[in-house]
Amino acid sequence: MAATGRPPPDVERAYLEVEKQVGWPNPVVNSASDQSTTLTGKSGMKMTGPYDYEPPSYWLEDKSKWGGGWGYNTETGPGPAIPPLESLKKMLPKEHLWPIDEYWDFHAAGERFKDLHRFNEAMNATYGPPSGLEDYLRKAQAIAYDGERAMFEAYARNKYTSTGVIQWTLNNAWPSTYWHLYDYYMYPAGGFFGTRKACEPLHVQYSYDDRSVVVINTSQQSVAGLTVSAQAFDFNLEKLFSQKLKVDAGPDSSATVLTLPDPPSQSQSAVYFVKLALTDSAGKEVSSNFYWLPAKLAVIDWDNTPDSAFTPVKTFEDLTALNKLPNIKLQASATREKTAAHDRVRVRLHNPTKNLAFQVHMGIRTSGSTEEILPVLWEDNYLALMPGESKTLIARFLSKDALKKPAVLVVQGWNIEANTIAIKGR
Repeated sequence: MAATGRPPPDVERAYLEVEKQVGWPNPVVNSASDQSTTLTGKSGMKMTGPYDYEPPSYWLEDKSKWGGGWGYNTETGPGPAIPPLESLKKMLPKEHLWPIDEYWDFHAAGERFKDLHRFNEAMNATYGPPSGLEDYLRKAQAIAYDGERAMFEAYARNKYTSTGVIQWTLNNAWPSTYWHLYDYYMYPAGGFFGTRKACEPLHVQYSYDDRSVVVINTSQQSVAGLTVSAQAFDFNLEKLFSQKLKVDAGPDSSATVLTLPDPPSQSQSAVYFVKLALTDSAGKEVSSNFYWLPAKLAVIDWDNTPDSAFTPVKTFEDLTALNKLPNIKLQASATREKTAAHDRVRVRLHNPTKNLAFQVHMGIRTSGSTEEILPVLWEDNYLALMPGESKTLIARFLSKDALKKPAVLVVQGWNIEANTIAIKGR
């Protein structure tokens, strides 16, 4: 091998000749990073990170420097992924669950990521210092959801200035507080569902940089007769903007369909909300999205970026008003549906109040247990419900015997009074 880590030109030429002879059908690149060779030219790839916390607006603001939504990024992610309490209890001694100490650091990553100080700094500034472990975990899931969704949505909106992104990482080889979408115990938390939301085949999304609403179609077929609904609300849920329009989505497309106006002049601590929906020609909802937005976006400190692993933040977003959301109780029901291949549960949620239900999380447990039944595939989770809104969701288990014993649905969330509902059998 050459000193650069690349094969010498004659070896590289031999590799390409073999691929030609066997009729290798897939595109070939010379490197997973930004390297050039005399035979293949530029790789068209980058492996710049970042690997630590960045605010959601980062991915669209960075148009040419590091990890933003351009090019093909083969390895990146918005930082720590804090497991839920039931996983932490398996990772840490009881007396070291809170406050965060060196026992947590043992489950961090290495090198520049040996602890959670950048993530915790961002949480304290953006959402307010946590009052305890429960509050810390609640805010951590909101951060992970928001960050993962923003990264994938930026790359989707900018196709084909951006040609792809690979999340670092999917899951961990041992219990960790960094980088996974589902943890060592196969628990899918906020980052998983932010990713799932962003990667819907037909998807409607908001852009932090220019307030545009964009429809993404990742299929190879055109889809006609779609309806986009976009609404914006202030923190008290007074409507600021509302528009519906018909759109068609071309194959493998990203199309801007409308732009939201600037929010009215408010204090810098204000938070406002954007609710989007996409329905098909039959009126069935195929995508929905909900954003909690600051009056002023974060200010990125580009000039003091030490390397591509992370870019410092001069001024964080202020979303602390979310701590003032009134506590509410949702109505819920759950029914077990037996199929030949697996168990599943149909959940119906309803918000009977006049307040927002924020970051609603559902979990299914065996009666009397404090742990969720895993693995489980939820259609959606960590969701929002506006006043009077209802939603029906399916949780699917991978075996037909997952619910052999009586089970319950636990509904909780950011401002949700925990509620335990018996699952009806079928």
